[in-house]
Amino acid sequence: MSNFKEFNIDGTIYTTEVPERVANRKKWERPNPNHIKSFIPGTIVEIFVKEGQEVKEGECLMILQAMKMKNKILMPFDGIIEKIHVTEEEKVPNRMVMVELKA
Repeated sequence: MSNFKEFNIDGTIYTTEVPERVANRKKWERPNPNHIKSFIPGTIVEIFVKEGQEVKEGECLMILQAMKMKNKILMPFDGIIEKIHVTEEEKVPNRMVMVELKA
C-alpha cells in the first residue's frame, strides 16, 4: 500500500505517491567525521596506533584485509586517537566504528 506526500520545491507544492518501502526506509544520518568505520567486511591485520596518540593526516592507522586485499586505513585529518574498538585478527562487519578520533 502506498501513501501520498507533499513536497515544497522552490515554493511549488508537489503531491506524489511514495511507495511503502521508500517511506519506511532508514533515514539518512550525517556521518560523524570523528568515527572511522569499516567500509567492507574484513579482518583487522595490524594496528599501528594506540589510544591517546597524536596522528597526522595521511598516516596509516591499521590494515583491513577484505576480499584478499590489504587496505590501509588512513587518518583523515590531524588529531588524537580517542578510542580503538577493534583488535588485531578481529573480524569486522561493514560500517562498524573501528576508531574514534578527537580533532
